[in-house]
Amino acid sequence: MSCYAGIQGSEHGPPDDGSVPGTRQDWPKDLVMSWLILILSGALEAVWAAALHRTFQVSGRRRLAPAALFLVAVAASTGGLAVAMQSIPTGTAYAVWVGVGVVLTSAYAMATKVERPTAARLLLLSGIAACVVGLKVVA
Repeated sequence: MSCYAGIQGSEHGPPDDGSVPGTRQDWPKDLVMSWLILILSGALEAVWAAALHRTFQVSGRRRLAPAALFLVAVAASTGGLAVAMQSIPTGTAYAVWVGVGVVLTSAYAMATKVERPTAARLLLLSGIAACVVGLKVVA
């Protein structure tokens, strides 16, 4: 006879509540999905900023591709923000969206040599990233 005999769920083991060992079980799945959508939307903010910059660097028909990318990315980014704000408080969601966008846009600008990666800039961007993580932790 199992030590779980008489417990609802299983005759041979603990009840199966769908939990995965080693994961937090107090977050609803839709909230986790909202945070993932929010982070992705913030990344798309960096995409549309870079596409907008590229649009003004080229001329003629070569402007069409970055302009189209800009329009698609801005629509997807703001749409994702709107979806995430259904379950994440507005102030927190907006701050995280902007923070992710700022850090990734600046990282891209430094990687492509548009901006210099000075110690002060890296320190301040690290502070923004830490604040975004902090907002996630306290939300």
